[in-house]
Order: sequence, then structure tokens, then C-alpha cells
Amino acid sequence: MRDYLPETASQTAGPYVHIGLAPQAAGFDIFENNFSHILTNSHTKGERVTIEGRVIDGSGTPVRDVLLEIWQANAVGRYSHPADQQQEKALDPDFRGWGRSCSDFDSGVWRFETIKPGPVVGRDGRIMAPHVNLWIVARGINIGLNTRMYFDDEADANSRDPVLNLIEWEVRRATLIGKRQQRGDKVVYQFDIRLQGENETVFFDL
Repeated sequence: MRDYLPETASQTAGPYVHIGLAPQAAGFDIFENNFSHILTNSHTKGERVTIEGRVIDGSGTPVRDVLLEIWQANAVGRYSHPADQQQEKALDPDFRGWGRSCSDFDSGVWRFETIKPGPVVGRDGRIMAPHVNLWIVARGINIGLNTRMYFDDEADANSRDPVLNLIEWEVRRATLIGKRQQRGDKVVYQFDIRLQGENETVFFDL
């Protein structure tokens, strides 16, 4: 008879998440270079946009201690990573394409200041619509959640996106679409992430 090792007990992410991963949000100044929600500098190529929203639990209450990470392509649709083989597309030395943000402890709002990415050629050669990848972790979430945000002003590209088209129910695809707003001289994409309940966001098992 085969012996099986017992499963290690799991534990939800606690306040140490901020202390270890985003110490400034917890009031600690311990890193020389802190990871930031600002992905651009004055030389970064592309349209400047802000992406913001809230993470909302099953009761409709904003979660106020969430940590999010963003990973995206540059303005021409290339990732700053050796695995991206789109050699015909230029890298942007002023855009790393990765950032980290915490929700505001009072309002629950999180945001990233970035650029709108270009379309990306997927591993199977099909073109993916402009999108950003998001990873979410907080107390009550045992395993970090992975999702995407697409752009509502890219409706034609979204309709052909191979990942969006994997979602059988079209109404569920809408949970991955950020809404473009003009706020003064800033372009803001509003994107709320719902953990449970009505209009629950689509999450990916990566």
C-alpha cells in the first residue's frame, strides 16, 4: 500500500504582505528602491494612461488591504522579457512593464500610472488585443488571483482576442473590460475586480 504525505496546511496572506512586498504602504522605509505603481518616466513611449479600481468582496464591500501587481507589453506590444520572441518589435529601455500597487487603506482604490500597451502575438501566432495582466493577493485569498484587463475602446480587437473567446458566456467577458474616462487632461481606465457574487471577475488558472 502506498504512503501519502499529509498536505501542508494553508494560511491566508496577512499584513506581512505589505511589510515585505510594499513596505512604504505600511509606513516602513526599508528598501533603497521601492517597487512602484508608476511604470513610466518622461522618456517612455506611448499614450499615458491611469488604470484604477477597487477589489470588491462578495458582500459588495471594497477590500482595503489588497496588493496588486501588473505585467504588460510596451506601446508596440512587446514584453521586456527574454521569452518574448517578437524580434521585429522594438524594446523600450524606459519601460519595464511591471509594477506593484496597494489599495488605499481608507477608500480601497488602487491605481497604476502606465501606458496603453500594443497588441501582442501569442505563442500560437494569434494576435491578442491590448491588455494588462494583474495578480491580486490579500487576506482571505489563499492563492494569488490572476486576471486581465482589456480596453473598451479596442472593441474590434477584443472581439478577435483568443483568450476572451475562450470564455463561453459572452456576458462574463465584460468583467475583463476597463472603461475609458477622460478626467481633465488624464485618460483613466476604470476597472473594478469582483471576487465573488454577481458580475464576479473572470480569473485564470495559471
